Amino acid sequence: MAEPVDVRGLWNEAVSVNEAQRGTVKRKLEADAAARERIAKALGLDSLERLEAAMTAGPWLDGVEIAGRWSARVGQTCGVTLEPFESELEGEIHVRALPPGSAALGGPDSGGGELDLDPEADDPPDLLEGKEIDLGAYVVEDLSLAIDPFPRKPGASFEAPAQPGEPSPFAVLAKLKGGAPDA
Repeated sequence: MAEPVDVRGLWNEAVSVNEAQRGTVKRKLEADAAARERIAKALGLDSLERLEAAMTAGPWLDGVEIAGRWSARVGQTCGVTLEPFESELEGEIHVRALPPGSAALGGPDSGGGELDLDPEADDPPDLLEGKEIDLGAYVVEDLSLAIDPFPRKPGASFEAPAQPGEPSPFAVLAKLKGGAPDA
């Protein structure tokens, strides 16, 4: 399993928490060449030709709700043919974040005991760190999850090498006697 990638600082596109809590902030993001190079290196890609996103950040409880769509063109090496190829990826982001100490996070006296997990429920909110939300980091994190860890060029198929057949008992005896094997 691959090590998790720290996406902070790879593509900084910050929005202030206060600005997002006052009303919905809309941003169109496009990674420049330097950011794409940093991201490609961190994610183990051959190249990142394009990374764009349309994001919003708005108020949610005493925190923020972040939503948007992104698209990218990534270059990888095929795991079968070892040839480079490019593919289009896209994704959708929907995240909620709360400040530390928020009453909405619950706490030690929030009922305690058992924890009910519903796989169909929304993810729990992120914890805000500081006074800014890095929209670029959310996009890079989602991109990292969309990348195929075992890339395969379209149309490439793996064919196992032919296995040698079972040797005949006479070929085994011939080898033992030092003679030429007859298959």
